[in-house]
Amino acid sequence: MRSKPEPAQIGILILATSIIQLANGFFGTFISLRVAIEDFGPTISGLVLSSYFAGFTLGALRCERIIERVGHIRAYAALAGMVVAATAAMPLLAGPLPWLILRAVIGFGCSGLFIATESWLNAKAKPTERGRIFSVYMFGTFLALALGQLLIGQAKVETAEPFNAIAVLFAVALVIVSTTRAEPPRGTASTSLPFGQLSRAAPVAVAGCMVSGLVSASFYSLVPAWMQDEGIARETIATFMLFAVLGGLVFQVPIGRLSDQFDRRIVLSMLSFGFAATAIAVVNLPHSRPVILPAAALLGGFMSTMYPVCVANAHDQMPAHQVVAVTGRLILVSGLGSILGPLIGTSVMARFSIDGVFYFMAAVGLLLALLAVARRLVTTPPTHLKRTFEILAPQATPLAHDLLGPPMRVPTSQKPE
Repeated sequence: MRSKPEPAQIGILILATSIIQLANGFFGTFISLRVAIEDFGPTISGLVLSSYFAGFTLGALRCERIIERVGHIRAYAALAGMVVAATAAMPLLAGPLPWLILRAVIGFGCSGLFIATESWLNAKAKPTERGRIFSVYMFGTFLALALGQLLIGQAKVETAEPFNAIAVLFAVALVIVSTTRAEPPRGTASTSLPFGQLSRAAPVAVAGCMVSGLVSASFYSLVPAWMQDEGIARETIATFMLFAVLGGLVFQVPIGRLSDQFDRRIVLSMLSFGFAATAIAVVNLPHSRPVILPAAALLGGFMSTMYPVCVANAHDQMPAHQVVAVTGRLILVSGLGSILGPLIGTSVMARFSIDGVFYFMAAVGLLLALLAVARRLVTTPPTHLKRTFEILAPQATPLAHDLLGPPMRVPTSQKPE
């Protein structure tokens, strides 16, 4: 019989993760600005920016085994130490290849930290408490990501100080978690799921996860660097990115309710079309603060809700015993999209500036909207399963993009009936 969860222990885990997301929110925007200053060239810059997501995706596939083998606290300490070391090494090894490797290591470590934390919370919380606890967890995540953007305005991007500050934040989270007690989560049996089976059963969900990862990674990785190249003040860049994150927070609950009341494919088509229209508007409307800041909030809101709607749609189509396998496949698809986003985006930006990136993101959004509508016209709406919509962190924070549900974190109370 599991012991009663202690609010103090749960609060410690949420606090530590919020500190990590504070560091990640700052790091994601900062590294985009710093790579632009280093002038690695569009292709290499894209590889450096996307390497985080490559590491994160690999971590989502591998870190669960590490946690099961050595335990939560030891795994957390090892992964956090890896992230601290890689962050501290970046100013010492300035160059495209070292940064590509180190950012991948950071992505791998952060993925493992989120898996460890969320499965740990899942173990401590009773089924009747998980929804409330995870809502507090995700609120702390969004708030920390938003605060991380505010640090950009005060950062000396050209120096090593931001790297040191980020390493300190990761280390503080490590100290906090290392002083609490571990309670191993209950194991969850997994089932194999051929990718082709999922693609045939839920093509809109698979395509939507790919598009979600692609556009959000492109946006969060490339837009700050472009704004800096345009001579826009860093305080304005920080505010713009802050509004994008806050938009993601505000959209979650109302979109979740719509997704539960209507065909999720129609909701997804509305989100995709809204994102595409807003991206085009950003290019063509005046770039004054009263116009651009609300546009940033809309972009962030549309981007951050695509993924959870797709996840819910996929679970509507698949049997309950495959919930873990479905989640893992969608994480992988979203991660692949996040890897491709900066690579394609930097190539487009090299030819057409940031306008081309926004048009590129609008184009894939429109394609997803058309696919969702077409599938809705030729197939009957699936029966909504109970509580399949879940608020998830923005994919591209490093920023993320969470995105992020390994087998151990699936709440029992939220499995389809």
